[in-house]
Amino acid sequence: MTERSEIVIVGAGPAGIRAAQTLVAAGLHPIVLDENIRWGGQIYRQPPAGAGFTRTKQALYGFEAAKADAIHNTMAALLPQIDYRPETLVWACDPKQLHTMHGGREKPVPFTHLIVASGATDRVLPLPGWTLPGVYTLGGAQVALKAQGCAIGDRVVFAGTGPLLYLAAYQYARAGANVVAVLDTSAFASQVKATPRLLNQPATFAKGLYYVGWLRAHGIRIEQGVTLEGVDGTAGVRAIRWRRDGREHTLECSAVGLGFGLRPETQLADLAGCRFVFDELNRCWLPERDAAGRSSQPGIYLAGDGAGIAGADAAELAGRRAALALLEDLGIASPVTPDAPDAAVIERKLAGIRRFREGIEQAFAMPEDPSVHWPDDMLVCRCEEVDARTLRDCVRHDGVTEINRLKALTRVGMGRCQGRMCGEAACHLLAQASGQTLAQVGRLRAQAPIKPIPIARMLFDENVAAIPEEARDE
Repeated sequence: MTERSEIVIVGAGPAGIRAAQTLVAAGLHPIVLDENIRWGGQIYRQPPAGAGFTRTKQALYGFEAAKADAIHNTMAALLPQIDYRPETLVWACDPKQLHTMHGGREKPVPFTHLIVASGATDRVLPLPGWTLPGVYTLGGAQVALKAQGCAIGDRVVFAGTGPLLYLAAYQYARAGANVVAVLDTSAFASQVKATPRLLNQPATFAKGLYYVGWLRAHGIRIEQGVTLEGVDGTAGVRAIRWRRDGREHTLECSAVGLGFGLRPETQLADLAGCRFVFDELNRCWLPERDAAGRSSQPGIYLAGDGAGIAGADAAELAGRRAALALLEDLGIASPVTPDAPDAAVIERKLAGIRRFREGIEQAFAMPEDPSVHWPDDMLVCRCEEVDARTLRDCVRHDGVTEINRLKALTRVGMGRCQGRMCGEAACHLLAQASGQTLAQVGRLRAQAPIKPIPIARMLFDENVAAIPEEARDE
């Protein structure tokens, strides 16, 4: 049975790498598809080979340098035993077949078993001026630092909420960038109340305290409990405005890193036919899975932040657990090694991390009804240039109550980002305008291609396929 099995892992972050390691230890040789140039995912992103700059792993990853090194070395050791395909975009999924793009050429990848470890992306809530040059997501700011060795500006403000807000600010400041402020929409009191749950992961909690303490000790302004009002500028960022305790404040800056935590990348699971449920903890629709990572579709497994935000440590565990479930389904004995926890231990650890995640969501709660403060002329969908007024009018005049109907009538979420940047905002606005909950307005259904691809290149490849081999170079 195993000789006929074609096992594919999508993603080469912590979840995908640990899944591959587990399968290789059992004698299997999976295909690993990675959109990035080098393995590690976003959290342990490596600079490209020959990047033109040198930074140590301690400088790049801080407290997580040893974990990053372990992940990188594990994958390097696996390369002779797997089919690793970097710079490969998975853009669609049919039953038992993925569609990929590499080097501008489309290539189908068949599978009998699929582990989706697609990771997460920034959770974005817009504000006036968010489309100005110089406004980045927190993840984008990290990519610039880790992969390109540069900062997003010479006077940087990080704004929003969530642990990544403080981590990104710390990484920038440690690298020598000029971080002038951190603006957190969560209140300090909420973070104090969450402490008992956060103590489920004392080492992680301590690191968070250290980041905040280090920033304060180095004179970086931290404001908590703020309401972000907007970013001002013409050709680029000039200042950011916020309100606290009834007073408006303005701070000059050249760039803003903006984010409200992370949200799972679920488009591929959607195209694969996985059933979804609304998750109150993540405040979004997630593909349904059991404790082992099995989805509602036989042969498809889910692991890491793409199935629910839990962090890099949880992703490693979930990747191994999904691989163990796959082995169980194939009737293959699970490999036993001193440094690899068994299924029961993994599930107990993941349960503890979930309790910690509950504390994170309590400490860094999303702003309530954020769309109430959005002016009518503010762009919600920048790809299709759809403003808040257009969406509100559609609710008022057409009685729209479901997000895909709103998409059909306004084109919100139909652009290049496929709703990654605007989907969350559109759902919040629709829920507020129609008097519903986020769960009630539904979710944007994924459509292929889930990311931009060169259609002309694909058409050319189809024509080339019909030309005899000996005539193709003529």
